[in-house]
Amino acid sequence: MKFAAALLLSSAAMISAPGAFAATPDVVVSIKPIHSLVASVMKGVAEPKLIVEGAASPHTYNMRPSNAAALQNADLIFWVGHGMEAFLEKPLEALGSKASVVTLEDAPGLTKLKFREGGVFEPEAEEEGHDHGHSHGAAQEHADGEDDGDHDHEGNDVHLWLDPMNAKAMAAEIEKQLVQADAEHAATYQKNAAELMGKLDALDAELKAELSPIKDKPFIVFHDAYQYFEHRYGVKVAGSITVSPETMPGAERVKEIHQKVEDLGATCVFAEPQFEPKLVKVVTEGSKAKSGVLDPEAGALKEGPELYFDMMRGLATSLKTCLSQ
Repeated sequence: MKFAAALLLSSAAMISAPGAFAATPDVVVSIKPIHSLVASVMKGVAEPKLIVEGAASPHTYNMRPSNAAALQNADLIFWVGHGMEAFLEKPLEALGSKASVVTLEDAPGLTKLKFREGGVFEPEAEEEGHDHGHSHGAAQEHADGEDDGDHDHEGNDVHLWLDPMNAKAMAAEIEKQLVQADAEHAATYQKNAAELMGKLDALDAELKAELSPIKDKPFIVFHDAYQYFEHRYGVKVAGSITVSPETMPGAERVKEIHQKVEDLGATCVFAEPQFEPKLVKVVTEGSKAKSGVLDPEAGALKEGPELYFDMMRGLATSLKTCLSQ
């Protein structure tokens, strides 16, 4: 009995000793594409929790009690930033006080592009703008009255993950933060991150080859989320129905896009699974345009390490299928 008691006391002392058998950090991630990158780096250690689950969109998301509890208990929270997940700003201030909050739009090495105001993208509006400074979001009002909730106040588009090279930059920051928070599993995080970098390079080469035949075929998208994908692969978005999907376009913009679709002829107009496709029918009415679906936030996919790759391949397949007809 004395031996057993001594063994229990010894075990308890080891568990409570600083650095001994340290628990893995409780990690929470905002949206599916970022969750996929974090899950890849954490593979074999633990699974991060996801806030925006299922087919929900961060553009229209309302926090649930379970989300508040996850933030309250988190040690480490990853999000893109103020310009993307606006719904998280106040909850992070109120509930995430004990957690380290990692704003990935501030990760070193990102390529950042200036936002476009939507509507028809003329050649001069497609000039890329780079900004390697920090981004802190605020909605912007445009001439047509739309609230640009997708972009920060310095004018950067925050759909950063749609370029695999930006995904690599974010993965490097994810690895760094996890190693700092959980040194015990540093070797696993580093090994996983290195594997993820290699997979992202292979994906990039694969998508370049697949999209090359349709590079010069213009198309219309539901909302302007694809600049980074365009910039990386040379595909040609001719315009968007709306800047930000939480704010529907006015009659003037719908008319403008309808005319652009007619001018382009047998182009493609892409809806998104989270939003009402009625506007796509309106802008294609009476034209030869075809319709398809793009899912830049992976609303239709199951979360996990492979989601990022499935999402990017899905975008390429949808574009190639519609534009090759």
